[in-house]
Amino acid sequence: MITLADIHRLFRSDEVETAALRSIDLTIEAGEFVAIMGPSGCGKSTLLNIIGLIDRPTSGRYLFQGEEITGLDEAHLARLRRDNLGFVFQSFNLIDELTIAENVELGLVYRRWAGKQRKARVQAAMDRVGIAHRARHYPHQLSGGQQQRAAIARAIVGEPSLILADEPTGNLDTANGEQVMDILKSLNAEGATIVMVTHSPAHADIARRVVNMLDGRIVVSARRAA
Repeated sequence: MITLADIHRLFRSDEVETAALRSIDLTIEAGEFVAIMGPSGCGKSTLLNIIGLIDRPTSGRYLFQGEEITGLDEAHLARLRRDNLGFVFQSFNLIDELTIAENVELGLVYRRWAGKQRKARVQAAMDRVGIAHRARHYPHQLSGGQQQRAAIARAIVGEPSLILADEPTGNLDTANGEQVMDILKSLNAEGATIVMVTHSPAHADIARRVVNMLDGRIVVSARRAA
């Protein structure tokens, strides 16, 4: 599904150049569950943003489902994101003025589906993560764990082939974090490819492969036994 070859990401200012990623080579097969670990500032989120077509590498090659994407324009990248990717963030990123159902429906807003079809997808996604009973509530009326489940529903409502999760349990207590990981594990078992940034060794152990980063480089990539 994903092939990164000799990826570099440099950030430049008037006085300094910072290498966030150096010589990244990474292949992720469809159906994998990959955890990315490493200390703060090692490049984990930068790598996730490049995989998610949010950021562009300074140099190197990126193939997504066999298509070279490094030279594509923003409109083409936006279509790829819309049709293939779902994002889950540490801070939930729900819109306070919208109900939970309306937040979930945002995942379909650019697909131009009929209203009835959208409502059915929203209901199915909320049912999938156990949040349907909160459909008419607003984010501030929910616990952190419920908000993250709503965010996952928004990410999966369009049935993406790739789910990217950036510290999805970082703002949750242990019990809610375990619920979120159970949902991600179940989604992977159903065929979704998942790439997750985490600081938690216990949560990384749920993944089938762990990629360790240091100073913008991949230092270890190890698969777990089935």
